[in-house]
Amino acid sequence: MPVASDKNYAKESNLGVSTGFPPVASSDARILLLGSMPGQQSLKAGQYYAHPQNAFWPIMQSLFGVRGSYTARCRQLAAHRIALWDVLRETVRPGSLDADIRMDTAAANDFQGFLAAHTEIDVIGFNGKKAESLFRRFCLPSLDVRSLRLVGLPSSSPAYASISCEDKCVLWQQRLFCQNR
Repeated sequence: MPVASDKNYAKESNLGVSTGFPPVASSDARILLLGSMPGQQSLKAGQYYAHPQNAFWPIMQSLFGVRGSYTARCRQLAAHRIALWDVLRETVRPGSLDADIRMDTAAANDFQGFLAAHTEIDVIGFNGKKAESLFRRFCLPSLDVRSLRLVGLPSSSPAYASISCEDKCVLWQQRLFCQNR
């Protein structure tokens, strides 16, 4: 199982193009959680959701008991059949705000290949509205997702502070595990 901790993989070039991480996923993943693109602190650390105020890992701890080192948390997610990735493979984004993503430079990850290799995925959860809108714009037109449940989730970003971490946990749990389509 790849773990996004290789600082050589995620980088920002001299042209300001940020390149994201490989997916964290086991072959039997059932839920795919998608962000838009790693922020600057995550890129520097070589880890998904490295900003200390980002609620992603506290949400994962609340929902699945995930804790420990970054590598341990990624392994625990995989054991729970949770895959983690971002919609974009690369883009120019000065800073870490999704609003600053330059759409003319955005390139999506290969979801057709990923979903073909991870056939048990039946839920795609979008960590925030930008991840969902990027997926719908760049990926959805070329994918058959009729058998998948697409779920919008409140962003775990500290920039989305209008909902508490506790309320985000409740909403993530309700939306991810709701049986209604």
